[in-house]
Amino acid sequence: MKRVAVVYGGWSSEREVSVSSGTQMLRAAKAAGYDAVGIDATRDLARQIAEAAPDVILNGLHGPWGEDGCVQGLFEILDIPYSHSGVTASAIAMDKRKSKAVYQQAGLDVAQDVAVTREEAARAHPLKPPYVIKPVNEGSSFGVVFVREQNNGPSQFVLSDDWKYGDNLMAEEYIPGRELTVAVLGDKPLAVTEITTLREFYDFDAKYAAGGSRHVVPAEVPEHITQKALEAALKAHQALGCRGVTRSDFRFDEDKDRLVILETNTQPGMTPTSLVPEQAAYTGMPFEDLVSWMIEDSSCRR
Repeated sequence: MKRVAVVYGGWSSEREVSVSSGTQMLRAAKAAGYDAVGIDATRDLARQIAEAAPDVILNGLHGPWGEDGCVQGLFEILDIPYSHSGVTASAIAMDKRKSKAVYQQAGLDVAQDVAVTREEAARAHPLKPPYVIKPVNEGSSFGVVFVREQNNGPSQFVLSDDWKYGDNLMAEEYIPGRELTVAVLGDKPLAVTEITTLREFYDFDAKYAAGGSRHVVPAEVPEHITQKALEAALKAHQALGCRGVTRSDFRFDEDKDRLVILETNTQPGMTPTSLVPEQAAYTGMPFEDLVSWMIEDSSCRR
């Protein structure tokens, strides 16, 4: 029987989501017959893992340190097989501008963007409104700011005391339209989901609060867009060098028949409202089987 350490929690802005993901995966791993133990990650994670003595690490961390290559490097040093993507793929995918450069090389359509500091973003419009300000290395829509055409000037929120998402930002062309997402499992894209919400945009509460969003799977979009999204998600997964499970997010502008890839999440959520388990279930894979697949797919460089 494999001993599995489910690592979750940590100290990033996405701790709450990670605890929920980790709790769900730990329960499923035990139900699937694994000798599973949970680890709420601290900065003494190497000792925590050594004490747990696992054969495999199921990584349930989200956000900085957990999905940007940092903890993956620790797993590699410890020489313990772990789930999801490796060091390089994780680091590139977490950086929104670097990942977009990879997408462009792979022939995928991306939104125009420019790198800005907080001071630059607040001083003058870096792009013609409407546009979106995003931290380069955050997930779960933390720190996303919309700047509309009717705004009197650039956003001042980025300079406020409440801002805690770093100084490296990007201003990105706003793509109108519908929110689509595709999960990839190994070398297989699962389905296309459309996400709708009554909130201003698909923010943290829309993603994780009960009733915050509505998921339509399969998405009711033209067949050629379904196929294009499935192919683009797999192409992004492969171009970034990912393994295991990923989820790529898109905007579909119906007026221009344009499908734009926004980002690829190498540590997608596994909470009760998460999209990957939902797509897996749609294809006939229950959550317990999904978690088992991730455990058996785990690897590291030897």
